[in-house]
Amino acid sequence: MAITLSLEGKTAIVTGGGRGIGKAITARLAEAGANVVIASRKLENLEAAAAELAERPGRVVPVQCHVGEAEQIEALVQRTESDVGQVDIVVNNSVTNLGQGPSTEVTEAMLDKMMNVNVKAAINLVHRVVPSMRERGGGSIINMSSISGFQPQPGGLLYNFTKAGLNMLTRTWAREFGRWNIRVNGIAPGLIKTDFSRYFWEDEKRREALVGNQPLQRLGQPGDIGFAAAYLASDEAAFMTGQTLIIDGGVLA
Repeated sequence: MAITLSLEGKTAIVTGGGRGIGKAITARLAEAGANVVIASRKLENLEAAAAELAERPGRVVPVQCHVGEAEQIEALVQRTESDVGQVDIVVNNSVTNLGQGPSTEVTEAMLDKMMNVNVKAAINLVHRVVPSMRERGGGSIINMSSISGFQPQPGGLLYNFTKAGLNMLTRTWAREFGRWNIRVNGIAPGLIKTDFSRYFWEDEKRREALVGNQPLQRLGQPGDIGFAAAYLASDEAAFMTGQTLIIDGGVLA
């Protein structure tokens, strides 16, 4: 018997939902019936994604938002609640990556931006939606981490520790919010073919050096992550919390 995930009647927010992994997650959530608000700074990407996904059972609603600004997070949630519905699912997917290179060359400006987008945005959004989830008897929060949060990427100090921080946020929130049936999980992708990771796969030698060491010797695709997020958001994962799924072609094996 085929298992079909249903998110009918649910409302989701996916930050960074206009392209790459965020867009693939949005597609899966909307396919399962959820109404999905996608948010990022670039409205043109959001509108293009919403148009492409318009035939899904769930609505896809673009909302411009700089997630590194707390007041814009507040406006995002207010608009979602007024125009779409109370938030049942949050996917913290927005990310930036600055300061590749020696850790001693990291500047305070780089640190501030990485913390604001990769960590504080997730904290601000979760703290805003949890009271409503608690009142309504539950919800699902999904934090997009990386295998770099488990095994540091050379030259990636800020990316590594912000992703490791998300892993600990996932575990901490799971313990705190579980009493209200709010589940908190994460996904840690390996190398996925997106614009964000272009540096690692566009050059053939660099790509082969990375993929050649994987048990599954291919680049991951955004769709490889999308279904995992839909599963974590659904009642099929009702007894799962505090976990970070590693989807990396076997790199950490």
